[in-house]
Amino acid sequence: MKVGIISFAHPHAYGYADSLRKIDGVQIVGIADDDQRRGENAAAKYNTKFFKGHEELLQQDLDAVIITSENCKHREHVVAAAMAGKHILCEKPLATKVEDAKEMIEVCKQNQVILQTAFPVRFNSAVVRAKKIIENGELGQIFAIKGTNRGTNPGGWFVDRAKSGGGAVIDHTVHVVDLMRWFMGAEVKEVYAEIDNTISSGSIDDCGILNIQFENDVFSTLDCSWSRNETYPTWGDVTLEIIGSEGNLKVDAFAQKLDVYAPNGVNWNYWGDNMDFELVNDFLTSVSNGKEPSISGFDGLKALEVALAAYESSEKRQPIKL
Repeated sequence: MKVGIISFAHPHAYGYADSLRKIDGVQIVGIADDDQRRGENAAAKYNTKFFKGHEELLQQDLDAVIITSENCKHREHVVAAAMAGKHILCEKPLATKVEDAKEMIEVCKQNQVILQTAFPVRFNSAVVRAKKIIENGELGQIFAIKGTNRGTNPGGWFVDRAKSGGGAVIDHTVHVVDLMRWFMGAEVKEVYAEIDNTISSGSIDDCGILNIQFENDVFSTLDCSWSRNETYPTWGDVTLEIIGSEGNLKVDAFAQKLDVYAPNGVNWNYWGDNMDFELVNDFLTSVSNGKEPSISGFDGLKALEVALAAYESSEKRQPIKL
């Protein structure tokens, strides 16, 4: 299978490219990046061809593309790839505006190409097991879920609202909301949020607490922040505590690690699931088999709606209904 990558702006691009090299029969045909130095370095690292623009890359003989550009460019790149007939794996958040995400989904549908949203945490072993426990009814009726996704401020274009669409809230809300939707098969009906900049320099939001109500009457809270400092052992976490009538379940997606106490401090030696690999392999399997993606553009849209509703709620100081 022939795959191209549009932009290495997002650091996840390297994990996806590493994963492509591990899958038999997959060729990275080329890398397009509007940052020439970054693109040329990536092309050299992965022994492929560099293209200055995504248009030229999309003219090549490709089956699929992975889009890891700045959030604000997702719409442009997805629409162009769909019009060129290429199947698409798009980094989260799917877009920065709801109308852009809807357009992306519609254009992909019209051109009969797959649009998969990059939510790799769905492939974590603990998360997969938690979903099976919930589906089997072992927790009984679900009453509430408490989630966290706390990381380090990534800097760069992530703190430029025009390019990112927002800070920690749009960056981290979508992962955990997607898991909550996936676990329960229920949509969000209302969001209330408190959002601020209290940890890092600049004006971008770096912390947020969301209260989320689902249509099945489950309520949840989510801490989505860039609260980890530069010396923290790893970039962040994804945790869930699920409260049910028959029991409680705690999930720590990044607990597959060793705590290493070294002279320079504590480090985490991660030995666990390669979620990027599982995501990419799942996407390419869908392309090969001509089946619907396991994580759709619609999933990306619904998670985005919650993040954007959180910003609106914080600004208006009131709950927002979806």
